[in-house]
Amino acid sequence: MSSTVTSRRRQLGNEIRRARLAAGMTQQDVAELLGCGQGKINKIEAGAVSVKQADLKQMLDAFGASKTEVDMMTELARATGQRGQWSGYRSAVPHWFRTFTDLEPAASEILSWHGERIPGPLQSEHYMLKQFGEARATDVTSLVRNRLERKQVFDLKRPPYYRFILGEAALRRMPGGPSVSVALDQVQHLLDLEQRYPKTFIHLLPFDSKLSFVPNDFTIMRFSDATKDFVFVEHAAGGVYIEDEGDFELFVDAWDRLRGAALERGETAEFLDKLAQDLRTRIKV
Repeated sequence: MSSTVTSRRRQLGNEIRRARLAAGMTQQDVAELLGCGQGKINKIEAGAVSVKQADLKQMLDAFGASKTEVDMMTELARATGQRGQWSGYRSAVPHWFRTFTDLEPAASEILSWHGERIPGPLQSEHYMLKQFGEARATDVTSLVRNRLERKQVFDLKRPPYYRFILGEAALRRMPGGPSVSVALDQVQHLLDLEQRYPKTFIHLLPFDSKLSFVPNDFTIMRFSDATKDFVFVEHAAGGVYIEDEGDFELFVDAWDRLRGAALERGETAEFLDKLAQDLRTRIKV
């Protein structure tokens, strides 16, 4: 699958930053060159906003960029000028999450930790409907379509290695309270995903795992192209994208600790199978 507009914009920002540093210029120098504030240059380099072709040409002239660099960055800028498809049912995706969903198919590896809930790509439709219903969402159809669209990442010709660690609580706590039918549907769905997609890994972190503590949910995205790796942390008011290398490594260390304490893939499948059998028994009773 070709890289997304957001992926290309971030790639262009990385290239502009690299060229600026090679030229020995600061963001303030570039801002004065273009007659704008430093904040705008920072946003361009972070891939948060697009850059005009005229501004890009002025920057590259000042950087003394080679013809190869100019051609490559000009093409990236042209591609990032395409308008994103956020109309219709896709408009239900909140603005702070659009970068995440845009880059999800372009990643080479995704490491996702969720302690208390099932993440979107792993949710069964029954789980989704229950969740949105309990949240009293008014656009349930659009939300479900968006979740189903995200699941297409598993069917890509070259899907990312998507590695999930789920806390046991995510399987015990259903939206709106205990529901054997929702739980069974969700567990069966996880077992099906494991069998169908070899690049999708699900590891369970049991309650009795030996850890000093578990961190809040987070997702690490890595890329094989020039797109900068980042960590996404969701919170009650939105989400934060963390790119600082030092902070990024802290999350990688946290992932490694969780992964070391979690069950292996086969052990997780056995756990889920036993849980499914128990849930079926409870339904019969």
